[in-house]
Amino acid sequence: MKLLVVLVCVLAGCLAEKPRPCKSPPLLSGALTVSTQNEKLWIYAKYLYDGWGQRVRLTELGNYQNKSFTYDALLLFREAAMYEIDDKARTCKKKPLKADFHPMEIPINSTLVGQAVVGSSSGPGQGLLVNTWTGNLPGNTGKYLTTFTEFGCIPVNTMYQTQEYGWMVTGFFNNVVGISDPGQLNPPDYCPTEMTANGEQSEDFTSLFFKLQ
Repeated sequence: MKLLVVLVCVLAGCLAEKPRPCKSPPLLSGALTVSTQNEKLWIYAKYLYDGWGQRVRLTELGNYQNKSFTYDALLLFREAAMYEIDDKARTCKKKPLKADFHPMEIPINSTLVGQAVVGSSSGPGQGLLVNTWTGNLPGNTGKYLTTFTEFGCIPVNTMYQTQEYGWMVTGFFNNVVGISDPGQLNPPDYCPTEMTANGEQSEDFTSLFFKLQ
């Protein structure tokens, strides 16, 4: 009986523990969508994320100012280089990457907004326990609101303020821990080793997203 009481107390203490900032697994893959407050930009993208090597690849399909586009970008933060890849045409441009690498994590100075269940808590497997956090973007340029799972620290969605688009909303789904084809995080053999002439970093979603994330 005493043992049962102790176990119940321990369990109650665990459930009552306040959520803390966390870091996502260092290797993730999945998909995401992006929409903006002023409706200028909408994106669906598949992503590969390597927190150890500071490498990210985004394969995007989207609409910007009523014009459709596709885009494939490999971001190598340690090399400060971004590759724009067209695999079908076997062409590639190497451009400087001026954004800093920010791992998928809850910043330590974030403020907890609250904990909630996405879906239903009525039965096992019907809901997902998540934590929502808020804080200031670097340089106090705006606010962000971000939600990660309680177990596993997997990103669910993020909102942040921008001057050009207003609020940007990013939703993550089909997340998988690990990367099935790590070779996708290396430049293809037809990519140049030197920066492309006049290869300034373009101010598209890819660069903006990783400046703010």
